Amino acid sequence: MKARVGLYSVGLNTYWNQFPQLKERILCYNAFIRDKIGGYEAEVFNFGLVDTEQKARECGEYFNANNVDIIFLHCATYATSAAIVPVHRICKAKTILLNLQPCRRVNYKKTTTGEWLAHCNACVVPEICNAFNRCGMDYEVISGLLGMDSTPEMSVADENTKDAPQAKRVWAEIGEWVKAAGAVRALQASRFGFLGNTYSGMLDLYSDCTMLTAQTGIHIEVLEMCDLKSAFDKVAEKDVEERRRCIDELFFISGDSPSDPLARKPTEEQMEWSAKIAAAQLKLVQKFALDGIAYYYHGMDGSEYEQLQKGFIVGFSLLTANGVPCAGEGDLKTAVAMKLCDLLKVGGSFCEIVTTDYEDGTILLGHDGPFHIAIAEGKPILREMGLYHGKRGMGISVEAKVKKGTITNLGLTQTGNGRLKLIISRGEATSGEIMQIGNTQTPVRFSVDPDTYMERWFREAPTHHFAMSVGDNVSLFEKVAKLLQIDYVVL
Repeated sequence: MKARVGLYSVGLNTYWNQFPQLKERILCYNAFIRDKIGGYEAEVFNFGLVDTEQKARECGEYFNANNVDIIFLHCATYATSAAIVPVHRICKAKTILLNLQPCRRVNYKKTTTGEWLAHCNACVVPEICNAFNRCGMDYEVISGLLGMDSTPEMSVADENTKDAPQAKRVWAEIGEWVKAAGAVRALQASRFGFLGNTYSGMLDLYSDCTMLTAQTGIHIEVLEMCDLKSAFDKVAEKDVEERRRCIDELFFISGDSPSDPLARKPTEEQMEWSAKIAAAQLKLVQKFALDGIAYYYHGMDGSEYEQLQKGFIVGFSLLTANGVPCAGEGDLKTAVAMKLCDLLKVGGSFCEIVTTDYEDGTILLGHDGPFHIAIAEGKPILREMGLYHGKRGMGISVEAKVKKGTITNLGLTQTGNGRLKLIISRGEATSGEIMQIGNTQTPVRFSVDPDTYMERWFREAPTHHFAMSVGDNVSLFEKVAKLLQIDYVVL
């Protein structure tokens, strides 16, 4: 889903008669920014130039009419804050002030007053910040170079700053805001299925569905196992064959584990059952138009529903890899964290702390499934589990690790005052060993020793699950938190 981006440039209407080319110059810069932002995944709603209180009100109404997610306020030259504040009293979208100077330095020998006014971007920024603060308006500021690849004819300075580090940094930052805004827009339109219940006794996982809707915008569809059974009953042979082809293509079918007698080569009967359950899970997603799932059901020994849940992990891993993240043990909050990662195209695999390797200085992070196949190191392995530890039944599980390199963990927890909070931490996935027990595991080294890291993580009162993403996504996740207006911490 594309972000809907509002853009406008500011100036002082008194200047236009005094310096005839200045308005044209500012509109040139405005058009450059419009086109540059449009190159990202965004719909740009450019109001153009705001230079009076009346125009500001029109601009605010224009942004509201187009339901923008974020506003870029281009500080093009000096303007009075009274001709800016009305925009944001009317439209409450997150606002980013762009303090972007067109040139590295003015041409001191040839610069006129009009020329200088085209480069005095920073002059107006403190006034806007003061006015916004006193009006209770939230804002961010990005400062640097504009990054044009040519110099306008009316300029006497060199305005080709495309390759300047100050321009590259600016546009990387703007790109992240646009990407984050698109993810938040998509999240707020997402439908999450809550299938079954939360694992009994896991108090950290219990979630208030109304609170989640209020703070993230998601819809939660409460599902029963009979909904899945209804989908299961409609599965045709061709549906099973299609899911089986996907399983054979995406997974490596293991032999028996050399270390754990509980982890064995899956039987053909178990593979077919997992494929049939996967087909039913896909039908369930399609019927209820789901964008994510939190699930858990243990059932009574030998019951019909217990038999269905034996095949959960493979099908939910397939869904996770295809844009419908699935979190086990009924963890709705982590399902939302996984969805954010997936929307940002950085993965989002279901994790908890597994064990610590003090000799290697790493912490193994993973779970008994599901797994985000798209960020795997090699082909994930399918193993038949003689039992699901801590749960009823047995079935096929996923053994895999996230690809080597920088990772960023994203935890979504709920604080004692009922507010959501993102916990963000960066580490390095290593090529260290993992256990051959049918669980996902990734050895991760953090910037501090394992004990210090864990103590810092625990101090933030996390849920015991989180989503693992690939790449350095700290800045991106921070922007998501700001757009959602929820607290966050970076470890």
